[in-house]
Amino acid sequence: MQFRTFAVAILVAGISGVMPLSSIVEADDAPIAQPARPSFAPLVERTAPSVVNIYAEKVIHSRSATRYLDGSAFWRLFRDTLLFGYGHDRFENSLGSGVIVAANGVVVTNHHVVQSANGVLVALPSGQVYPARVLGSDPRTDLAVLLVDADGLALPTIDFGDSDRLKVGDQVIAIGNPFGLGQTVTSGIVSAVARTSFGVGDFRFFIQTDAAINPGNSGGALVAMDGKLVGINTAIYSSSGGSQGLGFAIPSNMARAIVDSAVKGQTLVRPWIGLTTRPIPARLAALLGLSTSRGVFVTDVYKGGPADSAGLQQGDVVLAIDEFPIGDPQELRYRVATRMNGSMTRLTVERGGELHQVAVTLKPPPDEPPRNESWMPNLSPLRGAKVASLSPAFAEEIGVDSGISGVVILTVGVAAAAYRLGLREGDIIRAIDDRPVRAVDDLLALHVLPFKSYRITLERAGRMLAITRN
Repeated sequence: MQFRTFAVAILVAGISGVMPLSSIVEADDAPIAQPARPSFAPLVERTAPSVVNIYAEKVIHSRSATRYLDGSAFWRLFRDTLLFGYGHDRFENSLGSGVIVAANGVVVTNHHVVQSANGVLVALPSGQVYPARVLGSDPRTDLAVLLVDADGLALPTIDFGDSDRLKVGDQVIAIGNPFGLGQTVTSGIVSAVARTSFGVGDFRFFIQTDAAINPGNSGGALVAMDGKLVGINTAIYSSSGGSQGLGFAIPSNMARAIVDSAVKGQTLVRPWIGLTTRPIPARLAALLGLSTSRGVFVTDVYKGGPADSAGLQQGDVVLAIDEFPIGDPQELRYRVATRMNGSMTRLTVERGGELHQVAVTLKPPPDEPPRNESWMPNLSPLRGAKVASLSPAFAEEIGVDSGISGVVILTVGVAAAAYRLGLREGDIIRAIDDRPVRAVDDLLALHVLPFKSYRITLERAGRMLAITRN
């Protein structure tokens, strides 16, 4: 330090006289300006106040064998002892996260966080705790909407972003309450934007991120760099129970549709296109003479439905909806579900090696034929099964393909004749002895004589099966 100070003094003296040594030392000791550090802090300060903790109280009903002793003197004597205490109903608190999306206390979270809850409390990061009630809950998307009773106070909110604009590589932060530790922020990137092979809910279309998500983060916020809500954290893929860089969030465009219907007090009616499709593996593409394995293959068009009215045909290949490529049937269902009834969407379709643009006006699914839920009579070979006619509206409700017709098995006991025959809950009976089955009345009219052979054609999890009785 002395040598450098001396050298500077000589240099300056050669120009305009000797500078005082004290001045030179002060200049030498002045702090050096540092470039601003990149930080998520401003983004967190703006968005974290809108992410809350949710406590849901649930009653767990005992299934203990002690229920058979209820009312006996033995039971009355010992029911409150440690030995038999486990036979009582018990309370269990589940913990999750939520996001305030309206200042009057509208909170979006996961369905599984508040499912079967007797009471719900919402705790803000500031420490206030308020009761909340469930406005709507949709198991098919695993989303729920709450309304917080905050005594008229305006709560901090976050705005919805457009999840369709996310790109792989975009930076995001995840905010939630993992393991009950308190509000936690993690960061990462968008790893994938259309992950459909991960099965949570019926609308399997997720944003994948490597931002750490752990148990307790469910219902928390996935936030883009512009401070907008782009996803609701819902699940992880893990072999250890903790984060391994594979987190999944429900896109905000799906959450927005659920929130809008719940706030308006309306029953959620998703748009319907009236198509049955299947994915196109490379081998099938070669057999069909297609130029690509992208898109979905149209296997059936519901007569009189939106797709039929627009001129789509069996054998068409749907490559895109509006500007979004379609990779599998789940992606098509998601894109349709995030649109409005009455809106027009444009499909890019390959037919006979040529590309076509087809405009389809979406509409609510019809509830025809009537469901006519019925137990099959004792004289039927399907006795012991509860069945219903499958309309497009009913199909949408229970999460099956809305473009097919048939009779769905709602309930079947393990001791029932229908169960022994091989039928299971969720099976869709399509035909008997090659005669189409479109409604419950078709089954009720079936008369099978003892020892007569017959064949039942059914659909199970998207696969066609046949049950033959010889």
